[in-house]
Parts: sequence; structure tokens; C-alpha cells
Amino acid sequence: MTIWESQWTIESLSALFDVGQLNEISQEDKVRGDHDLNPGFLDRDRQRISAAVIVPLVERPEGYSVLLTKRTDHLHDHAGQVSFPGGRVDPGDKDHNDAALRELEEEVGLPRKHVNLIGRLDTYLTRTGFDITPVVGLIKPPFPVNPDSFEVAEVFEVPLNFFLKPGNCQRHSREFEGHRRSYYAYSYENYFIWGATAGMLTNLCDILKSTPVETLSKTPTKTPERARSY
Repeated sequence: MTIWESQWTIESLSALFDVGQLNEISQEDKVRGDHDLNPGFLDRDRQRISAAVIVPLVERPEGYSVLLTKRTDHLHDHAGQVSFPGGRVDPGDKDHNDAALRELEEEVGLPRKHVNLIGRLDTYLTRTGFDITPVVGLIKPPFPVNPDSFEVAEVFEVPLNFFLKPGNCQRHSREFEGHRRSYYAYSYENYFIWGATAGMLTNLCDILKSTPVETLSKTPTKTPERARSY
């Protein structure tokens, strides 16, 4: 049985992350970003805006899924794109974890009491000047969903193992400011997931692929026929 066919458990997922990462400790994080596929694209001296997103993994009978949002078409930034719940770290936020959970509540209407934070992915730097801390959280149903209709057009889930299946991670490119820019992308049903969100999902997959397959449940996943949408 391969890694993408295996059944993940709370224990197997939690074991991949250092809970100590959740503390705001002074250490040099690993850095990923839009520059991963574009050497020379990163300006390390640029002043950046601190932000946080939550990477919500939902425990379903058929296996874990990733909860995502599709932004409304009228927004000024990233209109119509698929993203994780998240945004800028506000002055009133205690830390990046608090910011990610607040954004989940504001955008999706999912209370933080349903979320068990287990760790973080690598810091992600965007070409637009954001320094994003992705916080991973496990969610066990049932839970309410009441999205902000101004910002969120749709809340949906994609099976976690879809992102791990060989061939589903694509590389696309396009012209940007006179240069050819490459980026990760995933196509699932009518959803096109690309850019920073796809980059962070690829980071998550790299971590999950480090798991010895023999430590996972021997019960194979049963991929749902369609994405779960709210």
C-alpha cells in the first residue's frame, strides 16, 4: 500500500509536527515561497507584512480532508481564487496561531474550540510582500460553518490523499512582468488551486511523505465521489 492510499490517524499526523513550533520562539524558520520554482525571484530585503493561515485537516470516516475556501469574485486581491482561511496578523492577536484561528472564525464561521493545533509548515513568502505562517489544525466533526458572504463564495473539502497522489501536483507557468514565472497547481473537479495555497499544500505533502508507510493504518481510504461543499 502506498502513502496516498493509506488511512491517516490523529497519532500519525500529530507525530509529524513539533508542538513546540506553536510557541512564538526565536529561531530561524525554513522559508519557502513563490521563489521555490523561480530562482532569483526572492527579495530578502523587502519589508514584509506578517500574516497567518490555518491549514484545516478534517477527520472524516473515509479519511482526512483539507478544508479550503473560494474567494468571492468582487474582492480586490485574489478574487475568485482558492485559499486557506487567513490574513494579516492584527495588533490584537496574541500570536500567529491566534490570528489563524480568528480568521477561521471570521471567514468560515467555524469556532476555534473545534480545532486542535498540531504544528506549523514552513514560512511562506509571497511576491506581493506577505510573510505567511501556515498553522496546521485537526478538526473533528460535527462543526458549524457560516461563511462571510462578502469574502467567501464557497467552503469545501478535498480529500487529503488527493494531494499526495503522484501526478496530481502540476507545474504551470505564465508571463509576469516580462519574465516566465512557474508555480505549483492542483486541479480537483472544477477547482483550480494554485499559487501560495498550492505551494503550502506541496510543503504539507513533503512532510507527510516522510512518514514510514508501515506506521499508518492498513485500512485503505475510500475516496468520496465528489468534493464536500457547504
